Amino acid sequence: MLYGIFTVLLGLVFGSFLNVCIYRIPKKEPIVFGRSHCMSCGTTLKPIDLVPVFSFIFLGGKCRHCKAKISIRYPLVELLNTGLWISAFYIFGYSFKTLTAFAFISGLIVLSFIDIDTKTIPNGLVIYLLVVGALNCIADNSSPLYGKLIGIFACGLPLLVIALVSRGGMGGGDVKFAFAAGLFLGWQHSLLALFIAFVTGAVFGLVYMLITKKDGKSPIPFAPFLSLGMVISMFFGDSLIRFYLSLFS
Repeated sequence: MLYGIFTVLLGLVFGSFLNVCIYRIPKKEPIVFGRSHCMSCGTTLKPIDLVPVFSFIFLGGKCRHCKAKISIRYPLVELLNTGLWISAFYIFGYSFKTLTAFAFISGLIVLSFIDIDTKTIPNGLVIYLLVVGALNCIADNSSPLYGKLIGIFACGLPLLVIALVSRGGMGGGDVKFAFAAGLFLGWQHSLLALFIAFVTGAVFGLVYMLITKKDGKSPIPFAPFLSLGMVISMFFGDSLIRFYLSLFS
């Protein structure tokens, strides 16, 4: 119980930090140094303005100084990070694997929202995922190392082929992201993550075109769907793979 409460509090605090990363990394601003400020009036925020989720609720979603609206995305990112951290803790328990899962999840959140905002994936986040994947290789003894290494290519090569064939239909950042994340998941879970990403991305694309009346040439960021597939595969991959194989046994 105590560890669960600690995970919630830590997840909220780090979720708040993820919002800083999402805003500052594309602008190439330091993410550790520099005081947070209101995006509208520029007033430096005090600790009472920065309590994850609760400050948004108590302030009514508005700046305490200029009353400008605060984006609902800030508490949503904090809650998303916390919810996924709690899920990882529940699934992986008290282990170093849980810590690498925390780091992997938070990296996916930052990368996904930056891709939504800017249609780009910073190389620094790709390197970060590679480092987390390498640490996970040390922490996770449930599968052989060669399976993790094959995962790099199982996840990245299909997207590389699509990028070459489509000549821009798949961004280079998505390809590098897939190569890096594949090390964390291993080859089987990487392929499952790709399948989930393609299905959810296709469904979203169709609904988006129907609602907006736009054609299929409108760019849609792929990183959020790939991240979704990776999280689902990380949490439920073994069960889903066993279910799939049972259909042919």
